[in-house]
Amino acid sequence: MGLRDVVLFHIVAIVGLRWLLTAANLGPASVGLWVAAVLLFFVPQGLAVLELSARMPDEGGIYVWTREAFGSLHGFICGWAYWVNNLIYYPSLIVFIAGNAVLALGTAQAPGAGLDGQALPWLSQVGLSLAILWIAVGLNVVGLKSGRWVQNTGGIATWIAVVVLVALGAAALLTGRADNPLAGSGLVPDLSGGNINLWASLCFALAGLELASVMGGEVKEPSRTLPRSILVAAPMIAGIYIVGTLSVLTTTGSEDVDLIQGIVHAIGEAGAMFDLPLTRLAAVLILLTGLGGLGAWLAGAARIPFVVGLDRYLPAALGKVHPKWQTPYVALLVQGVGATVFLLFSVLGSTIEEAYLILVDTTIIVYFIPYVYLFLAVPALRKRASGAEIEFRIPWGGLGLWLVVVSGVGTTVVSIVLATLPGEEGGGWFFLKVVGGALGLMIVGLVFYGTAVRRQARQGANG
Repeated sequence: MGLRDVVLFHIVAIVGLRWLLTAANLGPASVGLWVAAVLLFFVPQGLAVLELSARMPDEGGIYVWTREAFGSLHGFICGWAYWVNNLIYYPSLIVFIAGNAVLALGTAQAPGAGLDGQALPWLSQVGLSLAILWIAVGLNVVGLKSGRWVQNTGGIATWIAVVVLVALGAAALLTGRADNPLAGSGLVPDLSGGNINLWASLCFALAGLELASVMGGEVKEPSRTLPRSILVAAPMIAGIYIVGTLSVLTTTGSEDVDLIQGIVHAIGEAGAMFDLPLTRLAAVLILLTGLGGLGAWLAGAARIPFVVGLDRYLPAALGKVHPKWQTPYVALLVQGVGATVFLLFSVLGSTIEEAYLILVDTTIIVYFIPYVYLFLAVPALRKRASGAEIEFRIPWGGLGLWLVVVSGVGTTVVSIVLATLPGEEGGGWFFLKVVGGALGLMIVGLVFYGTAVRRQARQGANG
């Protein structure tokens, strides 16, 4: 992948238009939270990844950084959490994609409807979700040459959807038809009640700059391309989220924003103000955006068990490369099977939004464990390789380094804690499902690691 491919990869992997809906539920005050999340989390993340990818651009990314900084056990914990969170993340993304696919197919569905809604039978929705998952898996098994066009198309569709949304929002403001006038006083964040939980979701929405580094072996001149791609993509990503949220608010207001189909409704309703039938076009764009994001994470995250599998802490089969397509096909297929199980488990007995929220919060907890390692790895590796010449270093010397580390670790830990708290409609079962699911996944990983260590010890004693 060249610079353009990696920039589009960053955008499609990180920008989730669904997070505009999460933020819009807070109203104009969400803009203040976006700015805070960018300054306290996104900027430190970008600076940390810039230095780490310049220092160690090899395939494996965050796993290799952690292993080299803190040893095999911590490397495994980081790599396992980074990979296994995707088994939960994929179903939440697929639920979002499928909810918009029914609109792209011309099937009307009420906002927030359950999977047994009248518009599409329950089995049809489940079948559609599984078809989306396995098409994305299949394209990535065949290889990046075929899967890359899906990711690039998703990146382009993201830009088109944002441009349309922003243009309609601006037109609504200029013509006095905006549902939300965005008064300056309303931009002050209200962190009472369940609103504080939004912080974790907004930080999660901004995470992912390290993903391309996991695929360093498939990037042209990674020590130069990866840092430059971040410098190009990061401002675009922050701008899309902030301006996009404002546009959703001007077209729909902040009351009862649907977390699944809200972008399509926002574009459709705004288009109707100007007699433009845009609902289906918007649904197609959101569908392509979601598919691109799914493909990007399947391609990137599969490299983690591929590398860990070679280290023999996970079953060796995960390190197998397809003889024809040269992809870690076993790891990709295992991801597909695991995501299928979580998808079926999450939708049984739940509405779309209930399953979606549980999956998102569980994903945040597991995914942010590697981020604690990511920020701490910067000073550890800098100390070990002091004086080495690299393409990029965090500016302002030691002060800049520790500002990045303290801000990054602090916001990450706070986000993990907030993700365990149920919202206004949640309860004890929500907490148990989210925290219990996250702990269960980590325990399974530690069992794998302990088994591998004991096996290697026996082999050493016998050899």
